[in-house]
Parts: sequence; C-alpha cells; structure tokens
Amino acid sequence: MSALDRFRLDGQLALITGASSGLGAHFAQVLAAAGARIVLAARRIERLQPLRERIDADGGQARTIALDVTNAGSVRDCLDEVCAWGRPDILVNNAGVTVSRPLLEQTEEDFDQVMDTNLKGCWLVATETARRMVRAGGGGAIVNVASILGERVAGGVAPYAISKAALVQATKAMALELARHRIRVNALLPGYVVTDLNREFLAGDAGEKLRARIPSRRFGELADLDGPLLLLASPAGAAMSGATVAVDGAHLVSSL
Repeated sequence: MSALDRFRLDGQLALITGASSGLGAHFAQVLAAAGARIVLAARRIERLQPLRERIDADGGQARTIALDVTNAGSVRDCLDEVCAWGRPDILVNNAGVTVSRPLLEQTEEDFDQVMDTNLKGCWLVATETARRMVRAGGGGAIVNVASILGERVAGGVAPYAISKAALVQATKAMALELARHRIRVNALLPGYVVTDLNREFLAGDAGEKLRARIPSRRFGELADLDGPLLLLASPAGAAMSGATVAVDGAHLVSSL
C-alpha cells in the first residue's frame, strides 16, 4: 500500500454527529470522497437530506439518522441503526454548541446546555460506538472535534472553553483504555475557521482585530481540515492515539 493509499477509507463505515451544517457537513463529504460509507446524524433529521442527496449524487453512499447526543437512549438507538448497515469503523464526534456572553451573565442553564452537548454528548456517543466496535472484533478510529479553546481561552465563552478542555482530557482517557481493543482516539483542534455561521462576523472589524492576533494572519478554511481529519481517521494515522492536532495557523503558539 502506497503512502497515499493509506489515506483511503474504502469500505469503511463512518458516523458523523452534528452533520447538518458547518464542519460536520464538510467532514462527511471529505470522508465520503475518500471512500467511506457515511451515516449523517443530527437532532433535526430533515436538515440532513440535502447533504445525503449531494453525497449520493457524487457517487458515495449516505444514510441519515436523528440523534440527540445528550440522550443515552437516542445514542443507543442511533448505533443500533448504524450497526444494521455494518460495523462502525469511524466516529467523528462533531456535535457542539456554545453560548456567548460574559462570565457573570452566564446561567446554570447555559453551562448545562454546553457541557451536556460538548462533553457528555461526546462521551455518550464515543463510549457506545466503542462498545459496538469491540463487539465486532475491535479496531476503529474516533475523532473528537475539540477546539484551540481547549488549550487557550477567550472571553465570553467560558462554558465552551471549559467543555473543550475537558474533551481534550477525555480523548486521552479514552485512548488509554481503548488501545487494547485497537481503537484509536484523537482530538482535532480547529482554530477560527470560516463557515456560513461566522463569515459575516469574521469579515467585520472585530474579525480583523482577531485576525491580527493570528501569526499566519489568516483564518482557516474548511479545506484546511481535510488532511488532518483523514490522517486521524485513516490507516495513515495507525500509530496515533491520544494525540491533539491543532489546525490554527499557529494561533496556539502566538506570543503572550
């Protein structure tokens, strides 16, 4: 197998949570282009249909499943449906939310909402997926989508930063215990990536001030995440587990 062939995912089955928009939708298309069969999961299943049709039209295979990552029963039902199509080989744990307001204005409900989705939700999906991988004989790759805010902080998003820092440590704990089952667990840490949700903000004055603090002086594009994602999901990263891969234009190492 050549070096490039090791990035292929032909015949593998990948579950992507939070797949209805943004990073999740992009990740699904990247893995499909690499040959994986795709299960698109999100709370609102109707929002997944256009993406499913796009993947199918491009020659891929995709299915859609309604999933509330904060609900253990919903997670089990989702994995039942996944396993009816085949054994899960790859999980991209992408579902996430944030609440943006100053620390002293954040409420208990804000904290619970963010932690339940970003940390508990990732935990529930990863552990249930790992159980199914083990039952099928072991092996697999789990990619937890964290953030550079898991290692540095920014104002106004305290619960989000806390949840992503916890997810980084959860990734390492999972990697330790699942290694014996040949299941790799790694975390992808995107920096500020331009999506439809933040494009207007990043193009404004506040965005320009933020850009000036990034050593590369550029925001990330979705395509910047393709190579790192495929590395963590494919045989090319077979010896990687418990790693955190930042894709941020050197933002994390910027001078204080």
